[in-house]
Amino acid sequence: MKSLVKILTKKKLKVSFAESCTGGLLASSITSISGASKIFNLGLVTYSNQAKIKFLKVNKNIIKKYGAVSYECCLAMVNNLSKISKANINVSITGIAGPKGGTKQKPVGLVYIGVKKGLKTNIHRCLFKNKKRSSIQKATVKKALSLVIRITK
Repeated sequence: MKSLVKILTKKKLKVSFAESCTGGLLASSITSISGASKIFNLGLVTYSNQAKIKFLKVNKNIIKKYGAVSYECCLAMVNNLSKISKANINVSITGIAGPKGGTKQKPVGLVYIGVKKGLKTNIHRCLFKNKKRSSIQKATVKKALSLVIRITK
């Protein structure tokens, strides 16, 4: 974590997050590091569909057609976050941390992580199996941070 803050500080990059299933854990992990104020711009916890629609301007038809836990919703979240935050790197997370809420098509542990830097956007589909809620959330944060490090190189 400290290395990420150092990298972003050195490159003068700002980062913003829109989190759903991690509930602010990603933002908390960054802000727990001294010097984070130089690189951390904005953190939104858009846990409900209504928050995704109201604050991130995710089209309600995307949620209706694909669901909040989908490639399409994650893409809309990260694209709209980048418009709001004006940060260099934007990250969106949406998923099912469990223990309930999963289906055969969308099991517990399914998470989408969107990372946008400039015009480059990547949406990553992750399936964290056989883990408890807190483990899925922590694994998601770890994966998101590794994706941010990768995009800064």
